[in-house]
Amino acid sequence: MAFAAASLWASQLASSMVSAATVLNLGRLTSGTTLVPLPFVAKTTAAVVGSAVVVGSVPVVLSAIGFTGTGIAASSIAAKMMSSAAIANGGGVAAGSLVATLQSVGAAGLSLASKAILASVGFTFGALAMP
Repeated sequence: MAFAAASLWASQLASSMVSAATVLNLGRLTSGTTLVPLPFVAKTTAAVVGSAVVVGSVPVVLSAIGFTGTGIAASSIAAKMMSSAAIANGGGVAAGSLVATLQSVGAAGLSLASKAILASVGFTFGALAMP
């Protein structure tokens, strides 16, 4: 689903660029017109896809390791992490700890600020992946 959204966004961006070039040429878009260099479009598309992949994969990965919407799954990596945190903290999991934060994200999803940070990281890595 994240790939479809990124692809749709890239398609809309390309369409907007063609429309803008047509308006600037007063309706004449010749076959020799270069709107944007192709490497820029490829790098931008890779960056957008990287952004979507990072934001979309976090909930999937958290669920896979046991941080689910209904709580920590039994016999999962999350359960082992919770056990270790509770032992280290004298029997309880401290508020604001890694385990508590991951469970919060697993149950409620990412906040808008977290999505923005992850999207910028994914955008950067996606852009760096293209030569």
